[in-house]
Amino acid sequence: MAKHTLQSTHKLLSGYEIPVIGFGVYMIPPSTTEKAVQEALKVGFRHVDSAIMYGNEKGCGRALQNSELDRSEIFLTTKIPPGSMGYAPTKRAISKSLQDAATDYFDLILIHAPYGGQEARLGSWRALVEAQKAGHVRSIGVSNYGVHHLEELEDYIKNGGGGEISVGQWELHPWLDHSDITDWCHSRGIVVEAYSPLAHGERLDEPVLASIGKKYGKSPAQVMIRWSLQLGFLPLPKSKTPVRIRENADVFDFELSREDMAQLDTGEYAPTDWDPTVDED
Repeated sequence: MAKHTLQSTHKLLSGYEIPVIGFGVYMIPPSTTEKAVQEALKVGFRHVDSAIMYGNEKGCGRALQNSELDRSEIFLTTKIPPGSMGYAPTKRAISKSLQDAATDYFDLILIHAPYGGQEARLGSWRALVEAQKAGHVRSIGVSNYGVHHLEELEDYIKNGGGGEISVGQWELHPWLDHSDITDWCHSRGIVVEAYSPLAHGERLDEPVLASIGKKYGKSPAQVMIRWSLQLGFLPLPKSKTPVRIRENADVFDFELSREDMAQLDTGEYAPTDWDPTVDED
């Protein structure tokens, strides 16, 4: 496996580069978001994953503005929420997000979930494609889509809808098998992001993590992040605690063995969050 660092990148179908690990801000209160993102940037993170639903785009924007880094050095993501699905609502959401984050562009905008029906989903995609052409966003993609939603979008793009699915984001960890979705994406060159890669902390006491971690002098969280990286996922660990932010970044000096990875192939399907992938609409 090639040696990576916190600043290593994947090449997106859009032609842009995305850092191989990101800093998630889900459920970080708006009042503490700026401080947490500043700490992450200080540690070396160059990828911040936000969303309209998180209510903390302003804090992310302030952290970027008050850092000593150039805007071009930081990869910033937001997401279109279920309440803004459809062409016109998505256009308004993009405009407001640019204003709230005080940025001229986002590096990535995702549709947060496949709710609202086909017309709304494709309308939102059309708005993203227009925003991309206008330079308001560099890369676009989806989150929480099932394979049937992805195929619907792929057909739309092939039939003139425009754009490309550069990134897909799902809850992914050893106790949530989404291999049908991730295989679909990897076969098409779509970068797969793993949100909640630590399963919201619900699995950190698993004996298998302690056993593997002891071999490498690493924590259960670091083992889970490393698992994600070795499967070709882009993990988005979240924390507002400085020591844990640093720990989550310290995952490039060891490699899980084939046996370790096999032990973590649980085959379980246990989401710790919502699971819109199974929505049939």
